[in-house]
Amino acid sequence: MHRLKFSERPDWKAKAEAVGFTWNNADGRDYWDETAAYQFTMAEIEDGIEAPTAELHSMCLDLVDEAVQSERLMTQLEIPEAMRDYVADSWKRNEPSLYGRFDFAYDGTAPAKLYEYNADTPTSIYETAVFQWLWLEDQIAAGVLPDDTDQFNSLHEKLVDRFRAIFPEGGFVHFASDPDYVEDRQTVKYLEDMASQAGLDPQFVAIGDIGLNADGKFVDHENFLIGAMFKLYPWEQMLRDDYAEPLPGADVTVLEPAWKSLLSNKGILPLLWERHAGHPNLLETYFESDPAHTTLGSSFVRKPLFSREGANVELVKDGRKSSVLDGGYGDGAWIRQALHAPPKFDNRYVIVGSWVVGNEPAGIGLREDRGRITRNTSRFLPHFIRD
Repeated sequence: MHRLKFSERPDWKAKAEAVGFTWNNADGRDYWDETAAYQFTMAEIEDGIEAPTAELHSMCLDLVDEAVQSERLMTQLEIPEAMRDYVADSWKRNEPSLYGRFDFAYDGTAPAKLYEYNADTPTSIYETAVFQWLWLEDQIAAGVLPDDTDQFNSLHEKLVDRFRAIFPEGGFVHFASDPDYVEDRQTVKYLEDMASQAGLDPQFVAIGDIGLNADGKFVDHENFLIGAMFKLYPWEQMLRDDYAEPLPGADVTVLEPAWKSLLSNKGILPLLWERHAGHPNLLETYFESDPAHTTLGSSFVRKPLFSREGANVELVKDGRKSSVLDGGYGDGAWIRQALHAPPKFDNRYVIVGSWVVGNEPAGIGLREDRGRITRNTSRFLPHFIRD
């Protein structure tokens, strides 16, 4: 694994805008960065990332199967008591999952270490599936990279196949997000396109426009019944919303399914460690309420069960805390995870986001930052495979 410098394509911003990658710049700074790219060998991809992704995903599914039968685990994962049967039933009915993303520390040499699993509403899928692939094609066409250069990236094809598998008869599917948040809306537009390619009929509805009819069924802004819906809206909020109570009787297929709420918080990290202590791809982790967390000593990472984009994550080294970005999280339980800095290349820390579609590893996207915590301002860099 190497970080190599590249010349920017002079027209990359115009190309990004043309294909809908309109959030390529954040707060006046480029979010997409092609002044460098990461080179991997095929062995690093297959053995170092793909295989651990598949194994960890299987371990997570085993954990869900255990959790839906355990009030103790439901409590530890802070599933609202009134919604626990609904969450458990979604698993027992084998409701399908679309995708998820593991975030790893990986340097090409030591085993990948899991920081967290973005199992419910992961973003960066468009730049992973589309724009870094277009970058690779342009670099090959320009002669910068050889013709046989590859990329670990089958996201596009796997998403189409997955939509087709979930809805084999086709049909009408709603897609919901915040319409005013550009990244979310464009991400959902991309998934709508994948659904169309799978033979479905997608219809967008703003999250705030979803209503309930007299029969207790969800309807869109035009009063059309919602029978199936992809939502870019986290379960930890949905399960606590006013509209949570009607969910069990609403007869609606939701992507991601409700059982993903068991995996979409950081409480799975100590539970995975409890069941697989010493696993090479896991970091030692405990609930803060567990006295065993003292084994981590005075250096650890403190995380709330629910947080996004690095908000409210505290790095503690030898008892000294780093500055914290307060995102309003942290009212519930916390975990403590062994302190393990991301690998550093050219004075930048890098995280590997490894995607799962259905049950299959499907590609990676890399984020860089000068700080050790990946935030929404952290840059996205492309990658390629050359032995």
